[in-house]
Amino acid sequence: MYSIIVMPPCGTGSADQIRLSAGEKLTFGRAVQEGGLAIAHEGVSRVAGEITAHRAFWILSNLSQDQTYVVENPEGAGEHIKVTPGRLDAPVSFEFSRVVLPAAGDLLSFDVWAPRHTYRSAARLGHSGATTAPAFCLDRTKRYFAVLAALCEPRLRGAPHAPLPTVDETVERLRAVWPTVTRSSVYWNIDYLAVKLRLRPSTDTAEPGPRLYGKKESLVSLALRFDLVQEDDLVVLAAAQSEVAQ
Repeated sequence: MYSIIVMPPCGTGSADQIRLSAGEKLTFGRAVQEGGLAIAHEGVSRVAGEITAHRAFWILSNLSQDQTYVVENPEGAGEHIKVTPGRLDAPVSFEFSRVVLPAAGDLLSFDVWAPRHTYRSAARLGHSGATTAPAFCLDRTKRYFAVLAALCEPRLRGAPHAPLPTVDETVERLRAVWPTVTRSSVYWNIDYLAVKLRLRPSTDTAEPGPRLYGKKESLVSLALRFDLVQEDDLVVLAAAQSEVAQ
């Protein structure tokens, strides 16, 4: 079972996700060997760094001699860590991260997802023995949950067969609690939810529109079937939350 997912940067010619199981490594740089993440930019070291997957986090080694790398938490309101030149095995605990590489005046980036994060469930009430593993782990303070709530809202409001909101309608619904929301950020969070909830996008349709619609339908169906989003959760669409940040 994979532990982390690396999203190649735009412009590399590769749209495929790179999935790593615990203990597996991925080298990235300008001239990495086959199987690595190639970043074709003259300002990137030939072998710039290495990512190693662990169960719910990953570690980053900066193999450059003079460039500091920054790992941002897109949901952390500016939260980030710096990995200095030559630093090995720096742990990264963010659920999703953006690795930023300075490169001859440009800032290049790629994303790393760690969707296997888990959260402790309700108090154990003194019972002995192993805890029951939660079926789905969702953090209600994150923006991906607000996106999921917005998608589920029409059906939670008493119209179980209502059509799902379009991405544009979702953007408008979220704007009060997420002023900088864009179509791209909604798409991104939908993609992340599909990974987080272990769904797979349809592969039998070449058109991006129908494929996205099927993904939204699958997400809402799963969320409502297992009470992952309930009517009380719609408060995330009505009250601004400083912790809900990207």
